[in-house]
Amino acid sequence: MTHVGTAPVATPPVVAAPATGFVEWSAVFAGAVLAAALSFVFLTFGSAIGLSATSPWPNSGLSAKVIASLAVFWVMAQQIGSFMIGGYVAGRLRTRWREAAHDEVEFRDGLHGGLVWAVGVAIGAALLMATAGVVARTGAEVAGKAATVNAGDPMDLVLDTMLRPASVAGAAPAPAPAAGAAAPRARPGTAAAGDENRAEIARILASSVASGSMTEPNRTYLAQLIAQRTGVSQQEAEKRVNDALNAARAAADKARRAAVLTGFVTAAALLLSFAAAWWAALKGGQHRDNSVPARFDFGQRRPVRPTT
Repeated sequence: MTHVGTAPVATPPVVAAPATGFVEWSAVFAGAVLAAALSFVFLTFGSAIGLSATSPWPNSGLSAKVIASLAVFWVMAQQIGSFMIGGYVAGRLRTRWREAAHDEVEFRDGLHGGLVWAVGVAIGAALLMATAGVVARTGAEVAGKAATVNAGDPMDLVLDTMLRPASVAGAAPAPAPAAGAAAPRARPGTAAAGDENRAEIARILASSVASGSMTEPNRTYLAQLIAQRTGVSQQEAEKRVNDALNAARAAADKARRAAVLTGFVTAAALLLSFAAAWWAALKGGQHRDNSVPARFDFGQRRPVRPTT
């Protein structure tokens, strides 16, 4: 049988295009690791500069407020700068997309900068937790060998002022126990009893600061205890109780304000560093598409010389 007309042409089977991921994690991790490393270097450098600006001698070195202000500025500046460099590297290393629109390409570049920020923050948080654990273990070991009183605790200074005797003239140190003799039991007025009273006073002050006021039974008890321990009058003991309560409130309020300031500075630095990483990734993508040499100046685009 003869076939008349054009022979049928077999159509090839339709093959689905392989799915393509729009996130290049290699570029993201490269930028995040670089940002974390630069942040560590900048923080170390800033700590050295801060220590060199302080001095224990009077009228020398910068004041505490100036150093605190410079520390806040440096923490924010180093974090923003580190993520800016990391975002630029991620945008520059990302593969060029020719089939997407210009706005879509810029969004993907900026998103890679945002992912650099997210991964860098996660790396920093993990390092902070690991470092905090090491510091806590080291501090526990040192505290077990050091004295029981921490001179850096503001509450200790308050207790020292409350329990300061009216006169130390004629005071003599307690005799040391003989070798092999059993330790005597704590009696009222001894050092062991004084430590117990000191801890009790600290608990009462902390509870009063937390509740907002001190009850009259606690106030009377503390005044009697201070008068017995120090030898001052009852009126002077009551004045010491009021002064100690005000000092404890001031210390708590100072710690609260420091925590609030730290939280605001940390949040502001994170938000600004996110915006800096996004913008730097956009610049890195533009330099990549226009073949601009990477000079880290973020200036205007340099025209590409035509090849002959």
